[in-house]
Amino acid sequence: MSTSNWTLLTDLYELTMMQGYFKQAEKDTKDSVVVFDAFYRKNPSGNGYAIAAGLEQIIGYIKNLSFSYEDIEYLRGLGIFEEDFLDYLAGFHFTGDIYAIPEGTVVFPREPLVKVVAPIMEAQLIETAVLNIVNHQSLIATKASRVCQAARGDGVMEFGLRRAQGPDAGTYGARAAVIGGCAGTSNVLCGKLFDVPVLGTHAHSWIMSFPDEYTAFKAYAKLYPDACTLLVDTYDTLKSGVPNAIRVFNELRAAGIMPKKYGIRLDSGDLAYLSKKARKMLDAAGHQAAVISASSDLDEYLIDSLKTHGAAITSWGVGTNLITSADCPAFGGVYKLAAIKRADADTFEAKIKISENPIKVTNPGNKTVFRIYDKETGKIRADLIALYDEVYDESRDLEIFDPIDTWKRSTLAAGTYTIRELLVPVFQKGQCVYDSPKTMEIQAYCRRELETLWEESRRLVNPQIVYVDLSKPLYDLKNKLLNEKNTAK
Repeated sequence: MSTSNWTLLTDLYELTMMQGYFKQAEKDTKDSVVVFDAFYRKNPSGNGYAIAAGLEQIIGYIKNLSFSYEDIEYLRGLGIFEEDFLDYLAGFHFTGDIYAIPEGTVVFPREPLVKVVAPIMEAQLIETAVLNIVNHQSLIATKASRVCQAARGDGVMEFGLRRAQGPDAGTYGARAAVIGGCAGTSNVLCGKLFDVPVLGTHAHSWIMSFPDEYTAFKAYAKLYPDACTLLVDTYDTLKSGVPNAIRVFNELRAAGIMPKKYGIRLDSGDLAYLSKKARKMLDAAGHQAAVISASSDLDEYLIDSLKTHGAAITSWGVGTNLITSADCPAFGGVYKLAAIKRADADTFEAKIKISENPIKVTNPGNKTVFRIYDKETGKIRADLIALYDEVYDESRDLEIFDPIDTWKRSTLAAGTYTIRELLVPVFQKGQCVYDSPKTMEIQAYCRRELETLWEESRRLVNPQIVYVDLSKPLYDLKNKLLNEKNTAK
C-alpha cells in the first residue's frame, strides 16, 4: 500500500511524451508551463452529484515521486529511452502547483476536481496516477453516499473486501466508502491505516463448527459480551436461529450481563418478511433493544425498497455492490490540457479540445470553481466555472446562465446569496501546503456538504440536476476559440 513505489504507476505514453518534450529542439515547448484539469463528464449511477475523494493519496504520491536506480534500469532495458533523458529522470522531482477540491465535497460534472500548474513534463507524468486515484475513490464514495441515503439514517457497514478488485481497491475503496457515509468497514487494514471503525460479526462456519446452533451462539456471546450480533440463518431463521438467539439473550439478561450492543443478522431469504417476524419475536421476549441487521447482496435500490415496505432492519452490511460500484464500475474522469505558457511568455495561452461530441469539448484557460449558495437556506443554487483571476462581490447582483441553453438565465439579487471558491492550494512550487484531515473528519464534512443539496437533487432515480454554469468571461473565451478553429478549417 506504500506510495513510495508509485512512480512507475503510469501509462507508457506519459514517459514517451516526456522524452518527446525533453528532446524538442524548440526549447519553448520543453520549458513550457501548462495547466491541466482533472474532471469528469457524467455523474455515476444516474446520481445528481458525486463526492470528491482520493486527495490524501495524491499528496502521498506526489511527495514520494522519484525514480529509483531500479526504475531507471528497468526503463533502460525497454530500449526506447535515451541516456540523457534517463539522467533527467534520475534527478526528477515535482516542482509545480496543484489545486484541488477537498475530499468529501459534493461535486458536479465538468468542474476541475484537481488542477495542475507545472512544467509540461511533470504535469504529463502524473496524469495516470492522479486519474487512477481520483476516479476510484470518488466513484466508491459516491456509491456509498447513495447507499447511505437509501438507508435513511440507519448505520451502513462496508464489508466488500473479499469481492473487491484486489487489495488496494478493497482498502482504499473502504476508505472512500467511509468518507461517503459508511459507519465503518470490515477491512482491518483500512481501520489501521486510516483510523476508521472496524465492524463485524461471525460467519456461518462459526455455527457449523459447533455441535448445534445454540452452543455456537452461547460461546460467541461469552467471548464478546460488549457487542454480540448473532447470525441466525444458518439452518432455519424463524424456527431455529431467532429462537436460539433469544434463548442466549435471555440467559445473559438473567445473569445480569447483557451486552451493550446486541442483536441478530439476516443474510438470506425474504429480508422484509423475516425481519418483521423476528422483530415480533424479539419484542415479545423483552428484547426491544436488540438490533436487526441485514446483508445479502444489498444495494441502494434494495435497501430503499425494504425500507419502503416496512422491513424491521436498522443496520445494513453492504459488500459487493458497494466496493465494486456494480452498476457503474468506472467514474470516467479525464485529464485535459487547458492552457500553456511558453518559456518566453508572461501569460498563459488558453487551449481547447474540439470534438464532434459536444460533451467532449473542453473548457479552456486557467480556471477555478465557485459555489453559489442561497443565503437563507444554505442550499446550493449553482456552481460557476470561472477564470482563475475573476472576483465576485456578494453585495452586487449576479447573473448566471446555462452555457448550452443560454436563454436559461437567472439573476441573483445582492444579499441573497453567498459564494465560496472550491479549489484550494495543495502544492506550491513542489511543496505540500495542505494538511489532509483524518478520514472521519472528512466523513463529517461530507455529511455537512450533503445537507447543502436540495432533496430533489438527492433522489436515487431521476434527480434534479444542479446547474454548473460558465462565467461570462470564460464563456466568451470558449466561443472565441471555437470560432477561431472553425475559421481556420
